[in-house]
Order: sequence, then C-alpha cells, then structure tokens
Amino acid sequence: MSAPDQPNSNSSGRSQNEFVSIDSAPVGFSTNVPMWRAPVLLVLFVLVSFTGLYALEHVAWFQSIFQGGDLVTAPIAGGHSMPLRLFVLSYMIAFGLMSNGPLLWRLGFTADLTITFLAFCALIDVTALLFDLILGVSIHLYVIEILSGFLGYAIYSFKLLERGNMPSRIKIERGTTRNKRMMFRLVLVLLVAAVLTITADNTLPNTITAARKYALLGGIGPGVFLFLPLVFLLLYVLARIDTSRVDKTPFTPALTIIIPAHNEEYIISHTIAAIDIAATEYGGPVSILVMDNNSSDRTSEVATEALNACQSALGRVILERTPGKAHALNAALQATQTEYVIRIDADTQIDQNALVFAMLRMRNPDVGVVGGLPVPPGGGPFDRPRLLELLVKHGFYSVGLSAVNSVVGVPGMFAAYRAELPRKLGGFVQGMNGEDTDMSLRIGELGYQLIVDPRIQFKSEVPASYKHMREQRLRWFRSVFHVSARCRDLIYSGRMSVRGKVLLPFMLLNSAMRAMMVPMILFGILIGVGPGAEARAIPWQAILAVAIGAPALMSILCALLNRSLKGLLYVPEYLLFRLLRAYFTLESNLTITVKDHGQHMYSKGALVRPEGKTIREA
Repeated sequence: MSAPDQPNSNSSGRSQNEFVSIDSAPVGFSTNVPMWRAPVLLVLFVLVSFTGLYALEHVAWFQSIFQGGDLVTAPIAGGHSMPLRLFVLSYMIAFGLMSNGPLLWRLGFTADLTITFLAFCALIDVTALLFDLILGVSIHLYVIEILSGFLGYAIYSFKLLERGNMPSRIKIERGTTRNKRMMFRLVLVLLVAAVLTITADNTLPNTITAARKYALLGGIGPGVFLFLPLVFLLLYVLARIDTSRVDKTPFTPALTIIIPAHNEEYIISHTIAAIDIAATEYGGPVSILVMDNNSSDRTSEVATEALNACQSALGRVILERTPGKAHALNAALQATQTEYVIRIDADTQIDQNALVFAMLRMRNPDVGVVGGLPVPPGGGPFDRPRLLELLVKHGFYSVGLSAVNSVVGVPGMFAAYRAELPRKLGGFVQGMNGEDTDMSLRIGELGYQLIVDPRIQFKSEVPASYKHMREQRLRWFRSVFHVSARCRDLIYSGRMSVRGKVLLPFMLLNSAMRAMMVPMILFGILIGVGPGAEARAIPWQAILAVAIGAPALMSILCALLNRSLKGLLYVPEYLLFRLLRAYFTLESNLTITVKDHGQHMYSKGALVRPEGKTIREA
C-alpha cells in the first residue's frame, strides 16, 4: 500500500466559493458570532488575570488567605510555576461574560461556572487540610494544581453542555454485547503498557529526569508521555494485525453509493469519475445516487453528464428540496435497494481500491461501519498541516481504537454501512452538527464493530481560505457537544460503555483544553512580565510541552507508521495549525447559545424528551 503522501498540486479543482449552508449554524443551538468576539474575550481574560496576579502579589488581604501564589487556602508542601486556579477562574469569567446570549443569562452562566469551580477547589482544600491535621501530611501544591486544572476543564465543558442550548436526549438502543473479546484486549493492553512504563521509570530514571527538563516533555512524568502513547501504539499494532488477517477472497455484493451535494458543480464530476474507476476495480454492481440538496448552481446537470459517462457504475440524480445534509441522506437511504450503502461527500475522490477493501471488512457480519484514511489533495494553504492532522487522528488513533471497538465517529467523507442499521436507528439526525458521528456511535452501541482501515484512502477537499476553514471547524468542534448532549444516556446511565464512560467525556475534556490553549500561552507570557514576575519561574517548559512537545512527538510517530516521509517535513506547519485549531475551538464554543438557567444533564427534566420530536430531529 502506498504511503498517504499528498501530491504537489490539486488536479481535481478547488472550491472558489465560501461554503455556507443551513448546517453551518443549526437554528436553535448556535448563532454566527462576529470575528471580534474571541479577541475581545482574550483581552478581557488578560485584564482579569493581571488583576488576580496583582492581588496575589501586592494585596495583603489576599496574601493572608491564599498560599503558594495561587487561590489555595490549604496547608501545602513545595511550590509551583503556574497558578492554575487563577488561570481557570480568569478564563471562566471572561468566557462567561462573552458567551452567546442576553446579558443577564451570561451573568448567570458566569456565576454558575465560577461558583461551581470555587466550590470544588474548596473541597480539595478541605481534604488537604484534613490530611494535614489527621495524618500530618501536607499535600504538594503541584498535586493540588493539577487536580484543580482538570476539574476546571471538566466543569467548563459540562457546564457548557448544561447551560447551552443542546439537542434533546434520545434513548440509546443497545444490542446484545459482542465486545467481551474487545474488553479483554483493552484490559490486557493497559496492563502491558503499565508494566512497560513502570519498567522504564525504574531502569531509566536519569534519562526520564533529563527529558523532563526540556520543553519537548515539559516536566510531565512517564505516566503521560510514555503510558498513553504506549497504549495507543499497542492498539495500533493489534489493529494492523487484524487487518492482515482479513479474508482476501473477493466479496462483491451489490452496493449503493450516496452523495449529498449542495452547489458542487466545480467538483462533482471528479467525484463520480473516481467512483467509476473504483467500481471497475471492485467488479460488483455499483449504483450511484447523487442527492442534489437544493443547489443553486449546475450540480444536477454536471452530475448527470458525469453519470452518463460512467463505464462500470450506474446512477441517477435525485432532487431533495429540503435544505440540510441529513434530509438528503435520509432520502437517499429510502431510495437504496441494496444491502450495503456507502456515503461519500461530494468533494471526496476515492482510491481505486477503496470499495474492494471496504467490502472485504463488511464480509464479517459483526462489522457495522467501515471508514478509511482521508488524504488532502495538495496545493492549498492548509493541505500540508492537514495531512499530519489526518495521519494522527485517522491514521493512528482511530485505527488503534478499532482494535477494541471503541471508535466513536466514522466521518461522512467515506462511511460504509449495512443499510438496515441506519434504517433501524431512524435515519440521520437533522438540525445539529455531527450527524455522521451520531450514526456511527449508535451503531457501535448496538454491538457492531466500527472499523477504520488505513488501506481505504480517499482525497478530501481542504478549505482554501481562512473564512472557509473557520466555518468548517466551528461546525466540527461544536459537534462534540451536540453528539454528547443527544447521546447523554451513554455518559450518565449505569451501564458500562467505553464510548460513554471514557471517550465522550474525554472528548469534552479535550475540547476544553483546546479552547484554553491560546489563553494559557497568554497567561504564561503574563506570568513572565506581569505582577510578581521577578519571583516566579516562567513555566515555559510545561506550556510548550502542551502546545508543542507532545504533539510534535506524536505527529512524527504517526508519519513514520503511515510511511509518509513528506509528513515529517510538515511538522512545524502542523504545530502552528494546532494553535489555529485551538483558536477555532474557542470561537466554536462561543457560537453555542446559552440559556437563562442550568439543568443538570442527569436531572429528571433533562432525561425527558420534549414532546413532538422524532428520532430524526435534534
């Protein structure tokens, strides 16, 4: 299999329009926010942080109450380089005041965030005080800061989930479990990774201590920079072994390919031509349904001409007047007459072997969804960093999670389904972001395996302008909250689910960490030049480890595993792109409209579905 290196130019053309659709900002859940809002938030954050640092360093009343240069009241041991409590509190105040809603609602949201965070901090301090009084042990300030930081991330993301206008809860259908073998695998991998980490820490203590001194690892211990990568590396190896064991006997049942298209005249012919080449390689009957979703250009005419030119595939254009990708997908699903269906985005050109590899995985009756590895077409300003982003996410993490059937979302760029499963689940949800993740997650909870096979490759368009990239990322990053709210039963129910109890909460936590990355860098600068700077050690090692060090190591590893030598050259651009992505995450959070009151996601009211909704409505 060739390495997923992008070409030097884009032969299939690139969109010249700024893409906006009804899915860009789902009505009722989000609104478009002006570009000035996030910069104003950052200025407000700096002002609040500066005030807090000044008070901690120069106001006697603050110094008499708080310990260690941060908002800590308990007896402590040791010191720290970054007052994380002040950082999180400053961010919550700035975000709450600049959030999306009427002023009174924003003030209520700000109070909810800050009071909850301070209450949990007080609980930590009381616990530390009891340790000191009863056991005579003072908890290290470093431990208190780390606990406070992670609690802050969690409170921020879950409060936004509670206070934001979110899709309604649905009842998650669960099938008979087929995952005992997968759970055994996961436990075994965790044990092996733990043993290897402990062994390394004991046999190479000097090496690890030296590594902590550099910004590449930033002072974090082996439990972070060694254990987690080892877990995913072992999972990745298992997934590739599974791939090598797939029966290679041709499996060519009839299948339908559905393409939702809105104003795609510039590229739809290339997409259809690529499918036709893949259909020739596949050898089985292939039908193409192009769903013209209320286009205002010549999408239908161009698609009809391209379908008439096909040599192996047959197809037709169906007009779906109701705006929204989910409407087009559901209409196509209703028109599908084959056992297997593949959805492909209109700007995606599949590799000639994509259908062959996808259907080989579908031979296994336990497999419900199959995805692959997107590759940028090349030639655009964001294509090179996007390549590394894809190699890390889809070429490594998603492949590894396939080994223990814990993939959450298979992107709609290319996703193969057993047609009966989306129908059984009521079709694709409309009116929210992340309909592809919602569908694949729910199929996984039925007990079917979700597979990401890196042999299945396809070129997928990358936005060519800042405005288009911003629109895309606001949708993508908002979908984490939409899917989590809709499938909240997985998080809060008593039934064990790796997706619900581990991965969805982690995705929410990760979203919070990304949203706070740019503010954290600004906070680090403020510590270096602001009040009390002469008495503080600038925490550049820890900050750079989060923003640069660990991501650099992972991107290099993923490029090597996927045999993408070009990817190694793009690491600096990828690291800068991650900062842009973090900024877009902050903006995406700002687009979520807040309510006048909070409602715990596990409360009785939140677990009642509003009247009049169907499974297809968010």
